[in-house]
Amino acid sequence: MSSTPSPDELVKIGQLKKPYGIKGWLWVFSETDERDAIFEMQPWWIKTATGIKPLTVTNWRQQGSGLVAQFEQVPDRNVAETMNGVPIWTAKDALPPPDEDEYYWSDLLGLKVVNEQDDYLGDISELFETGAHDIMRVAATDDSIDDEERLIPWHKQTVLTVDLTTKTVLVDWARDY
Repeated sequence: MSSTPSPDELVKIGQLKKPYGIKGWLWVFSETDERDAIFEMQPWWIKTATGIKPLTVTNWRQQGSGLVAQFEQVPDRNVAETMNGVPIWTAKDALPPPDEDEYYWSDLLGLKVVNEQDDYLGDISELFETGAHDIMRVAATDDSIDDEERLIPWHKQTVLTVDLTTKTVLVDWARDY
């Protein structure tokens, strides 16, 4: 078994839901683009009051439009009942490498956002999906141009470059938008 990762090495990839049946199976909500790709990102971890614990998938399948799984640590429905809502984590190095010009949201959190006029707009505090496109929430900092929070669309017309080395995102976004 691999060694226990530190919390900052983990990325949330899903969540356990209600029990399925009486043998300890649980519904699994996947936050991956291709839902069943979550099972390729092993090992899984859960955060408990006593630390980070492994969650070993022994079996899984599609069930209707969802996913269900059985775990070594969940022997029956009684234990499964206590697992509803538990987030599923994996180590960053278990994730497949992103394609060119693709990024994991976890790698973008905290990056500085600067516009073409070299105005520092703030840091990315959150990314979320909408029907049209993804949005980055840019939080003001002590060093940003003002105290305004900004919601900036994440698409190629707006996000010009991402530099993970300098931890900077260059955007086509005026300070007064």
